[in-house]
Amino acid sequence: MGYIVSYMWKSLTNSIIVHGIAVFLFCLLPLKGMCQTGEETVNTLVGMGFENVAWHENDKERVYVMENAAYRLNGVGIGKAVDVVQRMGLPDKKPCRLIFLDNNVPQISLYYEPIIGDTVPEASRKDWEVSYDLGNDWRQLTKGKKLNSSLFKVDIVVYPELNLKNLVINQIYQVLFNLSPAIEVSLWKGMKLTAQVVFPVYNDGYGDRLGKIHPGFLTAQQTVRLPYNIWGTLTVGAYNGDRYGVDLKLFHPFKDERFSVEGRIGMTGTYYWDGFEYNYGTKQRITWSLGGSFYWPRYNVQTTLKAEQYILGEKGVRLDIIRHFRYASIGFYAMKADGAKANGGFRFQVALPPYKYKRKGYIPRVTPSKNMGIAYNAGNERYYYMGYRTNPSDNIMQNNSFNPYFIKSELLNF
Repeated sequence: MGYIVSYMWKSLTNSIIVHGIAVFLFCLLPLKGMCQTGEETVNTLVGMGFENVAWHENDKERVYVMENAAYRLNGVGIGKAVDVVQRMGLPDKKPCRLIFLDNNVPQISLYYEPIIGDTVPEASRKDWEVSYDLGNDWRQLTKGKKLNSSLFKVDIVVYPELNLKNLVINQIYQVLFNLSPAIEVSLWKGMKLTAQVVFPVYNDGYGDRLGKIHPGFLTAQQTVRLPYNIWGTLTVGAYNGDRYGVDLKLFHPFKDERFSVEGRIGMTGTYYWDGFEYNYGTKQRITWSLGGSFYWPRYNVQTTLKAEQYILGEKGVRLDIIRHFRYASIGFYAMKADGAKANGGFRFQVALPPYKYKRKGYIPRVTPSKNMGIAYNAGNERYYYMGYRTNPSDNIMQNNSFNPYFIKSELLNF
């Protein structure tokens, strides 16, 4: 009888201990994401391929700074970073802010504020506010040493280029297809050097000169974030459209971030490459544009209206209506200038795989461009409305990749 009682007592004791451990572990579950330090979170982000990563904490909030260099789509990359911070990097009873960079220049922030008194302080993607506003101390917080710096790291980006024209009656389209690798490297914050070579793959009707291997974009580009949420980009060098010179862009979103204003002015001359022989003209022309944009968050539709002056000096207006999706941006444009007939067409940009990639230290990384697109000239205008791009990655999809409303929709729909 004593043996039975002793056995029952031992079993009951073991059961109590097991249940006690289970209850203790259960009580720790609500602290998921709260008991890790920022250092562990930073190391995890660096391991995933994020660059320029750092963290800071004060009495008011914890701040993480990072740049997405691992995922082709910014919305996807930002979502992955949010998941990591939610899982292991949220502070206890304190707001958390994520500041995302592009070439070391701050772009947007995601802000999470826990509900005081909430028994289960577990965040979800929908709880983060996305904005161009970075808080009051962002200049100090984005300074200093960062892990996995992007400076002096080389990307070799291969840009596929497709050109079509319909000028011959007995031929549907004349075609020019190029593969144009560009070396891209950043030497300091906001600086980007680009040197491109164009390799013609197929040339049907575009002339002997464009059938030769020749340089493409050769530019030095500096971007800064100024007070009052103003971004400025100054580019010097050789652009597309056979233009070289200097170009300045400014962008400013209003307090209601659906609305923004942008301006641009350039002074350029004409040039062309005959193989590797450089030919240029000395006459300079002024081009400019000034306009505003409205973003409709429900459908991720962006409408932009600009007044512009083109290369020949004609002044006009341009309307663009673009809808942005995760893997594509598609829309229409219309233009009317003094002395020229109205023109328009459609535009599209499509993301190219692979959608995830990492660098291996300072070994040059070879990738295709993030996306590829075409602008269709419905009016077949070849004389008026001429302009240029200052960088091979300048397009409607890339320019929208840090839009707060677009990022918010990506977080909710992933």
